[in-house]
Amino acid sequence: MSKIIYGERIGKTATLIVACDGVIFDSTRGKILLTQREDNRQWCLPGGKMEPGESVSECCAREVLEETGLVVTVERLVGVYSTPNHITEYRDGNRKQGVDMVFETQITGGDVRITEETIDVGYFSAEEIDSLDIVALMKERIVDAFLSSKLAFIR
Repeated sequence: MSKIIYGERIGKTATLIVACDGVIFDSTRGKILLTQREDNRQWCLPGGKMEPGESVSECCAREVLEETGLVVTVERLVGVYSTPNHITEYRDGNRKQGVDMVFETQITGGDVRITEETIDVGYFSAEEIDSLDIVALMKERIVDAFLSSKLAFIR
């Protein structure tokens, strides 16, 4: 199970990683696709760690495919998110401070499905999301995505 740990400059105790998350709107742009994680049962945007030798857009597309079964293309940057004051600790003891990029994406193929990393997938409105158990770090990113700003957020 993963958990978020907060503390002043706690990022010094973790490994720095780059990660990408994908935002997928429904056809009305009123709902966003979220996945429910297998490890902690919380909801989040599909995404994950960048692998050596890939670009951020390749990372985003790969992670969305791995977690949802959907093939996507990256359309625009929603924001870049980093803070030294929280880390994620995983059930294997690894700790990471993330530099996360969130991208709005467009579906080009595939079918929504459950994967090894997810136990549920669904589209939710902002109001519906308020009642879900969301990974804490995702809340700001989801709000920013719904704002549909032409400029990227740097947080």
